[in-house]
Amino acid sequence: MTAQDSATDSSAIAVSGDPAVDDAPARGDDPAPRAVPTSGRGDTHAAPALPTPFALRTGTLLAALGVAAFSLTFPATAWALTGLGPWSVTTCRVVLAALIAGGALAALRVPVPDRRHWPGLLVVTAGVVVGFPLLTTLALETSTTAHAAVVVGLLPLTTAAFSAVRTGVRPSRVFWAAALAGAAVVIAFAVQQSGGAPTTGDLYLFGALLLCAAGYTEGGRLAGHMPGWQVIGWALVGCLPLSVPGAVLALSAEDVHLGGRAVAGLLWLAVGSQFVGMVVWYRGMAAIGVTRASQLQLAQPLLTLVWSVLLLGETLTPAAPIAAVAVLVCIGVTQRARVPAGVVRASGPGRTGRPETVETGRSETVEGAGRIPEVVDRNHSPAGANQDNRP
Repeated sequence: MTAQDSATDSSAIAVSGDPAVDDAPARGDDPAPRAVPTSGRGDTHAAPALPTPFALRTGTLLAALGVAAFSLTFPATAWALTGLGPWSVTTCRVVLAALIAGGALAALRVPVPDRRHWPGLLVVTAGVVVGFPLLTTLALETSTTAHAAVVVGLLPLTTAAFSAVRTGVRPSRVFWAAALAGAAVVIAFAVQQSGGAPTTGDLYLFGALLLCAAGYTEGGRLAGHMPGWQVIGWALVGCLPLSVPGAVLALSAEDVHLGGRAVAGLLWLAVGSQFVGMVVWYRGMAAIGVTRASQLQLAQPLLTLVWSVLLLGETLTPAAPIAAVAVLVCIGVTQRARVPAGVVRASGPGRTGRPETVETGRSETVEGAGRIPEVVDRNHSPAGANQDNRP
């Protein structure tokens, strides 16, 4: 489930925050603020500094590694299903990944996150630790990996939509038109492939999309307050009380015929997709923002199509690559529609509810550009802050 790009203007600032949470003030390890005059006023207020070129390159590389790891998730799941049942695959991958994450957290003596972050970690757990793996594994019992890759290709779009809702911005008509077009392409592809109606596997995949998008969005927000590997690490560890007994029950109830492919698939799901991939993905999102990161995910469906042919020997129907490319075009339009020309600052206490535009060195205003600004909360640390997880 789901992260930076030449198409995104380097002047855009992607920072998300939760206005309902009173986070601690920025510390010395936060990016250096810069004084920016507010619209119609003579005073100045600190705004987050633009990402440095080095930070952009590093964040882009980390997010790209995450996308590469995720592109192998469906083929690895198909391999794991050759020796394990769907519930065994899901619970065992969570247990194995949680043991790795728990060991790292214990070895480094990482303190338990503040309680204000627990609801967000619960969303990450429900979305990317349990929901997406379980629903996609159930779907792959009846769907091919190529089919699943095209349907889940909507993940960047749904992630962008969740991010827009989470930050409180109002997407443009272009954004929603492209979003609906992409959804229509995927639904038409699913109906055409299944002979006239979506299958149960398609319903599993659509549900997985929603859960994973919510988990990605909330995980990207939390990665601005703690290192990305700790976000997924605590989500995995917090799920152990359910995953351990679940694995015992699943292994006793389902047939187990472990072979080389089944073991390799399960290990990749636990180490590569569930932990390492999430670590670099969330770290990349914290560095360059959800918008830039989600653009890199455009390559994930096409990579999965390649793996399905090379690793599984599947034969692609002509509709699969066509639908995948059409979805990429729609997602590209949505991402371009969300690139801000400036930053709209959230109103602080005692200030009017009118948005204020922070200039970013471009001539056009937010309203004139017709683009979707990101919301900056003055009471929140910018993304990428507190990387040493100070309480």
